Amino acid sequence: MDQRRLFLAIAVSLAILLGFEYLVAPHLPKPAPVPAQHVATADHPATTPKEGAPGSAAPGPAQVSSVPKNVPRVEIAAPAVEGSISLLGARLDSLVLRDYREDLKPDSPLVRLLEPRSDAHPYYVQYGWTAPAGETVKLPDDDTVWTASGKTLSPGQPVTLSWDNGEGLTFQIGLAIDDDYMFTVTQTVKNATAKPVNLFPWSRIRRDYLPETSGYYVLFEGLLGVADGTLHNTTYSSAKSEGEKNKGVAFDTATTGGWAGITDKYWLTALVPNQGMASKLNFRHIGDNGDHYQVDYITTNPMTVPANGDFTSVSHVFAGAKVASILSGYEKSLHIPLFDYAVDWGWFWFLTRPIFLAIDWLNSLIGNFGVAIMVFTVFVKILFFPLANYSYRSMSKMKLLAPRMTAVRERFKDDPQKMQQEMMGLYKAEKVNPASGCLPMIVQIPVFFSLYKVIFVTIEMRQAPFFGWIHDLSQVDPTNIFNLFGLLPFDPTQISPLLHLGAWPLIMGLTMFAQQKMNPPPPDPVQAKMFQFMPVIFTFMMAKFPAGLIIYWSWNNTLSVAQQWLIQRRTKLAKPSLART
Repeated sequence: MDQRRLFLAIAVSLAILLGFEYLVAPHLPKPAPVPAQHVATADHPATTPKEGAPGSAAPGPAQVSSVPKNVPRVEIAAPAVEGSISLLGARLDSLVLRDYREDLKPDSPLVRLLEPRSDAHPYYVQYGWTAPAGETVKLPDDDTVWTASGKTLSPGQPVTLSWDNGEGLTFQIGLAIDDDYMFTVTQTVKNATAKPVNLFPWSRIRRDYLPETSGYYVLFEGLLGVADGTLHNTTYSSAKSEGEKNKGVAFDTATTGGWAGITDKYWLTALVPNQGMASKLNFRHIGDNGDHYQVDYITTNPMTVPANGDFTSVSHVFAGAKVASILSGYEKSLHIPLFDYAVDWGWFWFLTRPIFLAIDWLNSLIGNFGVAIMVFTVFVKILFFPLANYSYRSMSKMKLLAPRMTAVRERFKDDPQKMQQEMMGLYKAEKVNPASGCLPMIVQIPVFFSLYKVIFVTIEMRQAPFFGWIHDLSQVDPTNIFNLFGLLPFDPTQISPLLHLGAWPLIMGLTMFAQQKMNPPPPDPVQAKMFQFMPVIFTFMMAKFPAGLIIYWSWNNTLSVAQQWLIQRRTKLAKPSLART
């Protein structure tokens, strides 16, 4: 029975590892992004011209030519971002991230987060007001041209956009920016009439195209936010299917405070409403003339602008990189609940987040994420040393018992029940657990998967170099043995995706082979031959994993081999005498 449990435990371990591979691999294709000629055909956003409420009507069938490209703008000049605000419709619609480039090439363009409606991938933020049903108020809309108090928005230099409706109401949107990615937005209405006016402030993020996603089930990309302390998320495909069933609304909830937006793998655009004001949060998909995704807030109760008075509401919008320390800083300073959960920590957040914090801290001391991962691996080995030590000692004993076990099998090969009884007696007499060798692998699986999440989803790992040919720990090893590591001028993956095997996966395979040689082989010859191929199978299977994870696994195997070698050297076992049969 112990032998069966051993192989069952190994099978379960392999099944879990393979299961993780299928979970993280892009084995099912995601929908392709909408072609540019379709995504930019929406002129007016989902608002009615009179009310201006977010998402109250579908966009009209306007053509790209009707969206003016040259409009008056306020420049944005900040340490982390640059871009501009369109005075036509008061949109934050042009933003690039100054610290991030598309790829590792020195002349690679900066990452562009927001784009105006006149470009191929419209993506913008907008603020406005709507009037209660039955009340008529002249409100700013998409064709309103605002005036600005300054030409440039920068830290310490805010800008106020103003528009007079000609009927006694002046609308203002004050904008300020810090040194990172947070904008402070102040919506003010000044009432010069003799009657109070009721208005609902609203805000929205609009993406007028379907972006190309990474296609990994381990990573969330789409519409997400926190409402009353609960994280909600909706993928693009779910937003579309739910929106088609519910008149464009994929998700809605009443909330006080929180945040919501649209997230990519590394980038986030998020509305942060007034944390003390009740509002309604909506995730929308509008399917007229392409795919249009929208996240919006509208206050639950109208604000009353008194006669000859004014009313002001303050909120924020984040547009930038999902740097964990920056998100955590905003969470504390602005009291934004769960804001650092914009990073997809996953189901194992209780492991993933501490692992990231530990590696990030080590990197701050060492200056290299790859070395930080290796140092972290040493700490993990120390943490699990008692368990691994017990396991390796048991395997050392199993290795010494191998001749005796073979003799028992030969003697009782025609009597399986008797053979099993003798084997059980042998294990008991020598205090050996044949399944103990699986324990280190089983224990490491959650750590392995959590580290994969850290390397794959955190922007801190993006384009983080190691040594030699590894310039990005979040990507696969770029070398390939099938073209002799670049000596042959062709790409083997053009023939088959399986023909990619980098240097680090090969190193990992060798460490697995060395570790396997130090373990007692399965008693069954067929199973022993099958297990000999496991390093080869794992080498090819993990060749598509990020280089940082392969480095971790290779180093972990190396430490395990060293530990096993020391234990086997120090284990002082008298050669077991043959059990009486």
